[in-house]
Amino acid sequence: MKLLKKKSLFLMLVSMLFVVVACSSEETIETNILLPENIPSFVQESDFTKIDWERNAVEFGDRRIIGNENKSGVIGADMPTLNGQKWMWHLWGVENVELTVVGFHKETQTVHQVLYNGPGGDSYWTRQAVGENNGADAHMPSNIALPKKGEWAFLLYTNDELFDILVYDINE
Repeated sequence: MKLLKKKSLFLMLVSMLFVVVACSSEETIETNILLPENIPSFVQESDFTKIDWERNAVEFGDRRIIGNENKSGVIGADMPTLNGQKWMWHLWGVENVELTVVGFHKETQTVHQVLYNGPGGDSYWTRQAVGENNGADAHMPSNIALPKKGEWAFLLYTNDELFDILVYDINE
């Protein structure tokens, strides 16, 4: 009888060990994303693992806003160019917030500062989004410049927290 108890206890311990090892050996996805030195400190490398490349921004409303309906979107993203252009960012569910935009190029796995102050102007990460516009609770005009074509994710942060991610295919 003692032998049977010892075997049962041994079998239970081995089974528990197997479960613990199996649970801890799940594949960990490592990212090798290099964040620029001047990027805001609240932007984390782990934020980039949240990008769903299958969830492209779509057009909604009657103003040709392209984004994630009732969350965020852009006027101007339907005519992208690598030569620089104006985009109007729209946000729902927030008012008068600081908006930080971080560009991420899928193919090269590189992070870019894409907002700038017009031709020859300085680039920046963050700017104030204010007032209602086109049905959104807040908006922010900007100039953007992208260094290369391809799939881009724009990570949007409001008040230092990840707010939304917009995915666009920029081919011009």
